[in-house]
Amino acid sequence: MNARTGFSVSRYAPERGAFAKLTARDSVVRRLDWPILLSALALSLLGALLVWSATRGRTELNQGDPYYFLFRHVLNTGIGLVLMIGTVWLGHRTLRGAVPVLYGISIVLILAVLTPLGATINGAHAWIVIGGGFSLQPSEFVKITIILIMAMLLAAKVDAGDQLHPDHGTVAKALGLAAVPMGIVMLMPDLGSVMVMAVIVLGVLLASGASNRWVLGLIGAGVGGAVLVTALGMLDEYQINRFAAFANPELDPAGVGYNTNQARIAIGSGGLYGAGLFKGHQTSGQFVPEQQTDFIYTVAGEELGFLGAGLILVLLGVILWRACRIARETTELYGTVVAAGIIAWFAFQSFENIGMNLGIMPVAGLPLPFVSYGGSSMFAVWVAIGLLQSIRVQRPMTA
Repeated sequence: MNARTGFSVSRYAPERGAFAKLTARDSVVRRLDWPILLSALALSLLGALLVWSATRGRTELNQGDPYYFLFRHVLNTGIGLVLMIGTVWLGHRTLRGAVPVLYGISIVLILAVLTPLGATINGAHAWIVIGGGFSLQPSEFVKITIILIMAMLLAAKVDAGDQLHPDHGTVAKALGLAAVPMGIVMLMPDLGSVMVMAVIVLGVLLASGASNRWVLGLIGAGVGGAVLVTALGMLDEYQINRFAAFANPELDPAGVGYNTNQARIAIGSGGLYGAGLFKGHQTSGQFVPEQQTDFIYTVAGEELGFLGAGLILVLLGVILWRACRIARETTELYGTVVAAGIIAWFAFQSFENIGMNLGIMPVAGLPLPFVSYGGSSMFAVWVAIGLLQSIRVQRPMTA
């Protein structure tokens, strides 16, 4: 019986690599969490249709090819699936030993954004343009490395049986390592990604069993940091305008409030069943900016209606529900903390994206997981799914 989870253990999955030492050919397939996998795949494929609808008439974006974004979104999904399989094959425990290296690589990549290699896209200087129409947003992968580096530190002594909870020194070291990439991303500035990372850190701390004083202190530091950033003028004008438009939607409906107002009109016009795929007037009229990325949910609301938009919420809910179950059932703190970090990431980013489409959250430039167009985001979320699957596959089997 494991003291932390309360589950009795009779047989263990392999320690290194999900496929090693499995006697039955289908053991890994049976152990996979199929509701998570199928829900994520359904979201990605639904996203492909929505992205296609939003871009097939945008000749200034699709280079005259109405299938341009559809093909690339499906390709990104395929690459994401390969990354997920690779993550499961390696196993989260094997990756645990490589976390310091992955952390170092992520730091180098986000620092590269601040050099001449960096590029500004949609107002955010957060990209590295590789060439051939491809770009990389390193902050998406930093979310993963923050989860892994903090989980590795916070769980080390607990999983070894030396402690019941992470000590103060360990928590301070974990927060320090998380603060480094967050500080660099803030310099870009990419406020939306920093918000997600802050929620991830909070979720990781709560799951690790760290003292509540650290949690309260982190919340206080977040509020103080927001005030300081604003006072020092570290936010760009477009970011300040987004918050101003959120606070007062009627401030400048034709300017800073245009995106949000058009998004609400598109979603509201869909009704219960929607206008039908490819038949949305707001979408075909190109009234909503960045509709294939940040505002993809408006396509679902207008063309698929309340039922289609609600289906996205249901599928995201299934992923979060199953992820919570994985976090609860694993007998190692490392797996629990990694799963909790992913849950915090997916939950907050989904809420923020859908919320800004509905006008109940400020526009923060965050994609909707699995649905929005974007290679970096797609690759990162599928790696996260791979980590969740690895935790489930390698968990001890119960009697």
